[in-house]
Formats: sequence, C-alpha cells, structure tokens
Amino acid sequence: MVAAQKLQGMSEPMPSKARALLQKIKRRTWMKYALRGVGPNDNFERLDLAYTIEDPWNMDSPGEIARFEATNRIIAREFGRLDSLLEIGCGEGHQSAWLARVANRVHGLDVSEKAVERARQRVPDGQFDAADLFTHTWPESTPRFDLVTACEVLYYMSDVERTLARMSELGRNCLVTIFAPAARRVGPHLDRIANLRKDWIWHGGTVWLVCWWRNE
Repeated sequence: MVAAQKLQGMSEPMPSKARALLQKIKRRTWMKYALRGVGPNDNFERLDLAYTIEDPWNMDSPGEIARFEATNRIIAREFGRLDSLLEIGCGEGHQSAWLARVANRVHGLDVSEKAVERARQRVPDGQFDAADLFTHTWPESTPRFDLVTACEVLYYMSDVERTLARMSELGRNCLVTIFAPAARRVGPHLDRIANLRKDWIWHGGTVWLVCWWRNE
C-alpha cells in the first residue's frame, strides 16, 4: 500500500513553483555557457547560441514587462504616436510586441536567425531581419524611421560611438535603455550627444537608465 502511494506521488505533476525554479536553473546554467566570452566584442556567434533555448533572457519576467511598459510610456509622452520604428536587437520580439502598440510599423534587426524567426511568429505584422546593423542594406528610397531604439543591447557592441551614430543616421529620433550598472561604460558615449534627455525606470531593486535624443 505504501509503495503504491509512493508511485502515485511520483506520477503527480510537478508543482508550478518547482517547475519555475527548475526552468530558472536550466536557463542560468545555459546562459553561463552560451555567453562565455561575450562582452563588448560583437560576438554574434555566441549571442546566436544563446537562442538555442527559447526566451534565454527571461523576457516574460515581471521586471522586463515593467521595463516594456515604462519604455512605452516614455515614447508616447515624448514622441506621440509613431508611424515607423526600428528596433535594434529585437531578439525574439518580446519588446517588439509592446513597441507595436505605439507605432504603426515596427521593423526589427537582430544578429540571431533563431531569434528573428521567433520574432516573426510573435509579431506577424512586424518586419524582421537577421542582420548586423552596419552590414544590413536598406533600399535607397527608405525614409528615416520616426524612432530607432536599442534597448539592452549596447553592452555587446564593440564600438558604442559608431552604433549611436548609425542610429542617428537611420532615425529622426533615437532611444536606448541601459541596465544601470552598465552606465559607467556606456554613459560617457551617450553624454556626448547634443540635447540628450534622460529618465529612469525602477522595478523592485532593478534600475534602468533611459536616454533619448532628436536628430531634427
């Protein structure tokens, strides 16, 4: 009787908290391996490797969703309704789906083909390309985007200055978000931009710096 009860208990579904904890451990273990050697060095192969698993950055977490919501509020407040928006480092389209709420047309770029395929499924009305910001070719007739965003991606760029300049070439306006501890490295590059505006996003103990500027 006792043995039967044990077997029955083993067949019961794992509690949701336990499943969530196991998923968290698996994600952290994988990302520790996948991002080995990744830093401000344009290591696109390792970034693509991270997307061997879905949602490697845990973009469905309450903290990230709070960041998406706050970013949208700032965009709406500062720029109003946008016609076109380019998202650099769109990943699997988690934030793209939020940006589609403030823009009529969303275009995303990411160096990971795996991530871009998932972004296309998540945001069917968006346009996504697996490409590097500097090598991707645009039709000559393409007008500048109303807004170009780079949220949580500048850390991985070897040349932040060049990235910001390219953003300004492509967009009438630009916006970036940065995990606050990274501001020491990225901040000085942003501070060189004329008419830079800043705000902060807070969620629990996590803080992000938001910066935006106008090019016209």
